[in-house]
Amino acid sequence: MGTLDELREAEWRRLLAAARRRLTTTGGEPVGVIALTDPSADERRLVARITDSPPNGPLARRLTVAMSDLDRMLRRTYGTGLLAALAWIDAPRPPEGMAAALRAALGGRHAGEGWYSAWLGGLSRDGTAARLVRQGRGGLFAQAAAVLDRLPAEDLPLPVLAEWATGDATALYATPLSDLVLRALRLWQGASQPSDRAAEHRIWNDAGVLVDDLTSQVLVLNLRVAEDHAVARWLGEAAAAGLPFRATLQQLMSGPLTPRAGEVFVCQSPAVVRAAAARLGPECAALVCTEGRASVACRRLLSAAAAAGARIRWHGDFDWAALRMTAAAVHRYAALPWRMGAEDYLEAVRVARDPLRGARAATPWDERLAVEMVREGCAVREDRLVPVLLEDLPAGAA
Repeated sequence: MGTLDELREAEWRRLLAAARRRLTTTGGEPVGVIALTDPSADERRLVARITDSPPNGPLARRLTVAMSDLDRMLRRTYGTGLLAALAWIDAPRPPEGMAAALRAALGGRHAGEGWYSAWLGGLSRDGTAARLVRQGRGGLFAQAAAVLDRLPAEDLPLPVLAEWATGDATALYATPLSDLVLRALRLWQGASQPSDRAAEHRIWNDAGVLVDDLTSQVLVLNLRVAEDHAVARWLGEAAAAGLPFRATLQQLMSGPLTPRAGEVFVCQSPAVVRAAAARLGPECAALVCTEGRASVACRRLLSAAAAAGARIRWHGDFDWAALRMTAAAVHRYAALPWRMGAEDYLEAVRVARDPLRGARAATPWDERLAVEMVREGCAVREDRLVPVLLEDLPAGAA
């Protein structure tokens, strides 16, 4: 197994810089692709290693690398994922003295903002900075700045934030570093001193950080992945038996997952999953259930599927909230609305009608749909459409 020092060599420099930029747009999730233009010979050989392609292939001017392939290669070769590897490379040297420790924190992107200056000033005045430096923990200030650099976020799991900023997924669980960051966040948000764990979680949540990665879950049926680790095997065994499987965000983050399906169907109601498992079992197409608003675990899994080239086919209730989620999926995953057109709606309201409430939503994939829903004044829940949806779910039917 190689050593991380190899990642400081010249052929890695541009690739890792591109990976850093990509991570800022994906919230620390290693999905999508990065590119090198006019690569050197050493960079070409490196890309060939990462992508398992012939080292003497065509001399293309622009080479692309999937972030998931880069993450997988780093784990295989160096025993660590992309986030931890970048944190190790970017880690500053331990500061000598309190002044140096505070200067390191001043390199953060929020430096100069009032709350940030108040945070550092308070740490200096009350002796916290001097105490941590005496204990040999002066490097925590630069780490705290690195954490704050990545905030505010959008549903960023706490262990992902910790690994991305420090290389240690546990670094923000009841540690001196988490105390420093929470102190800064309280000043940023104008929040009071947290009185219990629930209040502390609210501060994280207000910064867009998801503290508990076990409560975020996703329900799937017959979703197989390319990898061979514990979670991948559980998914494979459940798919072979045609059994629904519920995965937590923590499980999804335990190792890379690359869905193998060419198409992934998405539904909103667990009733669709239950019926598909009973009717089709292992012959059902890959199916993911949002169970209402898609969880972080669900979004992470669908992002991985889309990044792997799967076509996402999306269905939900015929109501305004679900139509907004459909539009968001079209934007986020290039999803194709599945039986979500005006004709599908008009067919559905013949047999199932529910009250239509809330503000009107746009339906850019079929503008007539919103018009017909306003005219009918009715919503249709997805669980009333199970027999129709099952027609599309035999593997290969679409």
